[in-house]
Amino acid sequence: MKVFNTLSRSKEEFIPMEPGKVKMYACGPTVYNFIHIGNARPLCVFDVLRRYLEYRGYSVTFVQNFTDIDDKIINKANEEGTGYRTVSERYIAEYKVDAAGLGVREATIHPKATETMEMIIETVKEIVENGYGYVLDGSVYFRSRRFKGYGKLSHQPLEELDAGNRIELTEGKEDSLDFVLWKAAKPGEPSWDSPWGPGRPGWHIECTAMIKKHLGEHGIDIHCGGQDLIFPHHENEIAQGECCGTLGDAPYARYWMHNGFINVDSRKMSKSLGNFFTVRDVAEKYGYEPIKFMMIQAHYRSPINYTVEVIEQCKAGMERLYTCRDNLDFAIEKAGEGADPEFAAKVAARREQFIQAMDDDLNTADGLAAVYELARDINSYITVPRGKEALEGAAKVFDELCGVLGILYNRGKKESLDGEIEEMIARRQAARKARDFALADQIRDELKAKGIVLEDTPQGVKWSRA
Repeated sequence: MKVFNTLSRSKEEFIPMEPGKVKMYACGPTVYNFIHIGNARPLCVFDVLRRYLEYRGYSVTFVQNFTDIDDKIINKANEEGTGYRTVSERYIAEYKVDAAGLGVREATIHPKATETMEMIIETVKEIVENGYGYVLDGSVYFRSRRFKGYGKLSHQPLEELDAGNRIELTEGKEDSLDFVLWKAAKPGEPSWDSPWGPGRPGWHIECTAMIKKHLGEHGIDIHCGGQDLIFPHHENEIAQGECCGTLGDAPYARYWMHNGFINVDSRKMSKSLGNFFTVRDVAEKYGYEPIKFMMIQAHYRSPINYTVEVIEQCKAGMERLYTCRDNLDFAIEKAGEGADPEFAAKVAARREQFIQAMDDDLNTADGLAAVYELARDINSYITVPRGKEALEGAAKVFDELCGVLGILYNRGKKESLDGEIEEMIARRQAARKARDFALADQIRDELKAKGIVLEDTPQGVKWSRA
């Protein structure tokens, strides 16, 4: 398997530090509001990465944090007249609703910043003791230029990083490029005791501390997130992590993977432009699963342009796969015994096609194409009655590949028909058998008026909702 490493700007063979095991970290949300569709992309993409690594036999420890103390959370709490914890816990719960709706599995560990204070403070102390941090009016800052590798992830000279630095200039800082590790408490804000006085952590330090606490002090295999996090967040994480601890010559993270941006109608998503959509907004209109399809139908490093047409195409594409799988279930139910080595070989070839795509830097676009081609093979194959062994083999591979992509997860929520509808279908079948086609057509029309569409197949009659 090869992955594109932002650090080297090239595809590299994926070789974990420990054979058979992967330590993986993804930056999670700052929990002050519902997640938007831009947040959903790394959530979906790196869930697929985790699933695929497990599919290939790795044991994956996946950590994704919640930033539950932050200026935005405090401001939201002040607007509402509530506490920061009330806000953060509410939106953690809402995040979990959306993540479950998207078919995203929970991380192995979901640490919170407020639950990691001891490790955060210990890490800041170590940075100061090693000469990379300094105290200013109860806050602690990182000496960016002292870290020789600063800029190696974003591949920018320090002068350009300084010019584009988003960090607010604070009077007394040694260098405008320096960033905050610990913020001195302001009146009325939540704070924690520290050797430098009451305060709270800066944004970057929490991830470094969480990685040390939950994944160890010897580096991790994969660190992932959106492209917008490359600088300053991930650049600063590397500096913090590699200037202290027991890494030695080992990197803070071996592979850095970043997903592309999402635009809306070819423009950057922004509240001021009126084109800002939360996952909940879109899901209420189209459902969650078309959003998931949209996130994986393009290569994760490519930009996605969200439009109504795109989400509707994703919904239609999703329904084609559901229909194929339902037709396969129906064919299995009606099948006799029998294998088909030639068809089994074709199915196995689609599985190999899928693996080759996913091994090439998690190419979900081509992986999904392999699933659609398998669906086409199945649809052609079941136009006549087939043997159960052949069909069940195809179903196993189909489910296997869809499971890796985290799609078709609503298959278990099958609808059932009430007794009256079942009785009408049985009467229609009896009418057809008696060659009373006028009555059969009348019953078909009555069922259609009730929202039930019938399809006569070589294996028998099938129904679906209109």
